[in-house]
Amino acid sequence: MPTSNLAMTVSEFARAKINLTLDVLGKRADGYHELISVVLFARDFGDTLTLIPGARFELSLSGPRAAAVDGPNLVETANARFAERLGTTPLTGSFHLDKHIPVAAGLGGGSANAAAALRALMRINPQHGLNEEQLDALARTIGADVPACLRQRPLVMAGVGERIAVLDADVALPAVLVNPGVPLSTRLVFETLNAAPLAPGAEESVRRALNPALFHDARALRSFVLAGRNDLEPPARRLSPVIGDVIASLRQTAGCWLARLSGSGPTCFGLYGSPDEANAAADALAASHPAWWVRATTLG
Repeated sequence: MPTSNLAMTVSEFARAKINLTLDVLGKRADGYHELISVVLFARDFGDTLTLIPGARFELSLSGPRAAAVDGPNLVETANARFAERLGTTPLTGSFHLDKHIPVAAGLGGGSANAAAALRALMRINPQHGLNEEQLDALARTIGADVPACLRQRPLVMAGVGERIAVLDADVALPAVLVNPGVPLSTRLVFETLNAAPLAPGAEESVRRALNPALFHDARALRSFVLAGRNDLEPPARRLSPVIGDVIASLRQTAGCWLARLSGSGPTCFGLYGSPDEANAAADALAASHPAWWVRATTLG
C-alpha cells in the first residue's frame, strides 16, 4: 500500500435517493418483490462521509439527523464486507458521518452512506482489484439500493435493485421534498400492498424498462414519469393518512407538475418548472406546516 494513502483524508457526498416511479410487478417465489423504478438523486442535498485512513475502524456522527441514527450503521457493515471480500486486511480508518438525510424516510440514506463508505475505501485501497460487477455483488450484500447509490446518477433499477440501466439524459428537475415526520415501516407497507405472485410476462416489462433509449432526453423522462406511478403509495397512505395531506399540499403549490410518494415513504416529492418555483413552494410549505421537514433541491 502506498504510504501516501496514510495521510490521505477522503470525503464522499452521499446524495439522497428519490424514486420517481415504483412499479411492483409481483411477489417472487423467494418472497422478494420484483420492482421497476426510475431513480434520481438530489444534486445538492445529502450526507457527507469523511474518512481519515488508519489501522482501526471508528465511526462518529454529527449533523441535524445524527440523533435519529439508532442501531448498527451501514457504514460499519460496508467496511466489514469490503474487508471480507478482499480477503486481506485493507486500510480502514476513522469515518465521520455528517447526517442530514432524514432516517427511515424513503430517501435511501443508509444505502447512500454505505455506498459512500465503499467509494471511500476504494480510494484509499487503490489495489482493491474489484471490477464493477464484483463491486455491485459486494454492494448487494449490504442492501438492495446500495448498487444504485454507488452510481448516484439517473437510472432505472429493476428486480430487487440488482439490475440497473444508467440513463444518459441530462436531467435537472427542481423539486421539493417533504417528510411529515411520522414513522412508517417498509415491511408493513409491502404487507399492506399484498402483491399478487409474479406474472410470467414480468420479465418482458423489466427488459423494456431497462432500455436507456426510453429516456433519451429530459422531455422523454418527464413523459415517462408522468405516466408512471408508485404502487406503494396507496398502502402507505392507508397506514399514514398524513401522506395524502402532504401530496395534496404539494399539488396546490404554484408550478408543481407532479407530486408523489418516494419509495415506501413517508417522504413525498413535488416537481417544478423552475428552481424559483421550488424554492417558493418550499418556503410556503414550511411556513404553513412547521412540523414537516421541507427541503428544496434539484434532482439529477
